[in-house]
Amino acid sequence: MEFVESLNKSEYADSLANFPEANFLQSVEWGELHQQLDMAVMRSGVRRDGQLVALWTAVVKDAKRGRYLEVAGGPLMDYSDDELLKFVLDQLKKAGQQHDCVFVRFRPQVDESSELLDRLSKLKVRRSQMHLQAEHTNIIDITVDEDKLLENMRRQTRYEVRRAAKRQLTISSSAPTVAEIDKFYDVQMETARRHGFVQSSRQFLEAMADSFGDNLRLYKVTQDDQLLNMALVVYSGQEADYYEAASTPEARSQPGAYGLLWQAMRDAKQKGIRRFNLWGIAYTNDPKHRYAGVTTFKRGFGGQDVVYMPAHDLVLKPSHYVKNWVVETVRKRKRGL
Repeated sequence: MEFVESLNKSEYADSLANFPEANFLQSVEWGELHQQLDMAVMRSGVRRDGQLVALWTAVVKDAKRGRYLEVAGGPLMDYSDDELLKFVLDQLKKAGQQHDCVFVRFRPQVDESSELLDRLSKLKVRRSQMHLQAEHTNIIDITVDEDKLLENMRRQTRYEVRRAAKRQLTISSSAPTVAEIDKFYDVQMETARRHGFVQSSRQFLEAMADSFGDNLRLYKVTQDDQLLNMALVVYSGQEADYYEAASTPEARSQPGAYGLLWQAMRDAKQKGIRRFNLWGIAYTNDPKHRYAGVTTFKRGFGGQDVVYMPAHDLVLKPSHYVKNWVVETVRKRKRGL
């Protein structure tokens, strides 16, 4: 096996087609986004018999609790291949050490399994305290026809989708300008205050719009020129992701969110995309969970719950890592995660 430390963008992008489970977290654009934010990014892989059998984008992140290397939704590889898994972990360890990181954090883009959890534990990789990018989510197969998509919805959801059409709400989408991203940020700030979640920074969203171009779509719902709902949907490979959303107080009595999501699903289907990821749900069925409401909303569209492997940490500096563990333990409890 040969480690390829730095893949050019073209080869990396072409090789993603060999990993149908991949989404935007391992795209070229995701790396470019973080480069715009002055973070070091590595696009690496492993070649065996002339073929790339593993692929990943790693980002060096600086935090008060210590610098770390992050691989969200990856590395992309066959995790049943022990030899390959050990080789990839060794390369991640070396990359983390080169950048003076306290740990390497990665989240495999494969379904959770007790067998893989056990193998990672035996390889001295520990489960992270914090989640990493929608470990628990709901995914809709949009290869079926529209009638079947509607049929698969919960009855109340289907009713709200049809009510949105009857209300003659205006639903539009476009590759967002800086001004539109700023408007989305301001609306989402108020949404975050009402619902108690932490939003992405304005700088991050602006960099995302610049990096993803036409593959990032801003959806808006209005009625008589009054803004109701907004959402960011990302296209990458075979997946569309309902990444961020926001709403105004006036949206509460309207079915705009249902109409928006249904239109986004139809648009993705028309582009030939195979699955629509609703990007994060509560990991329990507790009605008191902070994400219980949005989880009920998302599940109504008829998708399947998916539980990915949790994030894992490859510890490089044990004494420094203790501080990170304590900080994240406290943060996790405060956020009710």
